Amino acid sequence: MPKQKDTTLALLVRIAEALDRLAPPPRPNPDFDVADAFVWHTEPTRFEPVPRVNRVEMELLQGIDRVRDQLLENTARFARGLPANNALLWGARGMGKSSLVKAAHAAVNRAASADGPRVKLVEIHREDIETLPILMGLARGSRHRFIVFCDDLSFDADDTSYKSLKAVLEGGIEGRPENVIFYATSNRRHLLPRDMMENERSTAINPGEAVEEKVSLSDRFGLWLGFHKCSQDEYLAMVAAYVAHHGLEVEEAVWRREALEWSTTRGSRSGRTAFQYVQDLAGRLGTILKPA
Repeated sequence: MPKQKDTTLALLVRIAEALDRLAPPPRPNPDFDVADAFVWHTEPTRFEPVPRVNRVEMELLQGIDRVRDQLLENTARFARGLPANNALLWGARGMGKSSLVKAAHAAVNRAASADGPRVKLVEIHREDIETLPILMGLARGSRHRFIVFCDDLSFDADDTSYKSLKAVLEGGIEGRPENVIFYATSNRRHLLPRDMMENERSTAINPGEAVEEKVSLSDRFGLWLGFHKCSQDEYLAMVAAYVAHHGLEVEEAVWRREALEWSTTRGSRSGRTAFQYVQDLAGRLGTILKPA
C-alpha cells in the first residue's frame, strides 16, 4: 500500500511540474518611467519603449486649426485628470491625423510640471486590437495616464475584433480605466467600408438592426474630428511652414511653382504631399532637415 501511495504521489508531482512548464510566465510590471512613448507588442505581450517619437511640431500642422484645438483641449483635460472623450480622427489621407495625436501628446507633456506624472503614448497595431483588454489591465492602477493610439483603424466584413474594442471602450464590467483614453485614426467615419454597410442593409430582415451593432462602434468615440482635403492656398501654407521651419534657402517663387507641380503629378494636395516635396527640396539643396 505505501508503495502505491508513493507511485501516485510521484505521478501527481510530474503532472504538476508539467503544468507549471505549460503555464505562461507571470507578466512583469512594466516600468513606465523609462520613456514617454511605447509600442504595444504581443508574443509575448510587452510595452516596448520608444526613445524618440517620429513627429512634427504642432505649428507645422496647417489647415486643421479647428480640429487641432479640439484635440489639444481634450488631451489637456485628460492630462489634468478631468473628464475627456475617446477621439476618432477620420477623413482624407495625409492631412495630419496621426501627426496631430503625437503633437498633442508632446504639447501636454511640455506643459506638465517637471516632477509631475507624464502622459504616456502607447501605440497598438490594428492586428493586436483583441489584446487591448490585456493592455488596459496593465495600465490600470498606474500613477501615469495613457493615450492608447491606433493608427489607420478599420474593420472588414469578416472581422469580429471590433467587438473587443467596443466592449473595452465603454462596456464590460470594469469599463475603460479612468487613466486611459483611446485615440484612433481612420479614413472611414464609421470604421467600416461603405459597400459592406449597404450590402448588410439590403440583405437583412431588419436593415436597421443589421448594421446597428457595427455602426455603434463609432459611437464609443465621444469626439469625432473630420479631416478634409485642403485647398491650394492651404497646401502652399503647409509648404511655406516647412520651408521656414527648416531654414531652406530658396526663393518663394521657385518653391511655389515646384510645390504646385509636385502636387499635380501626385494628384493630391495634403500635408503629407507638402512634406514629401520639402524632403525632395532639402535633398537637392543639400540641407539636413531639423529633427522634431
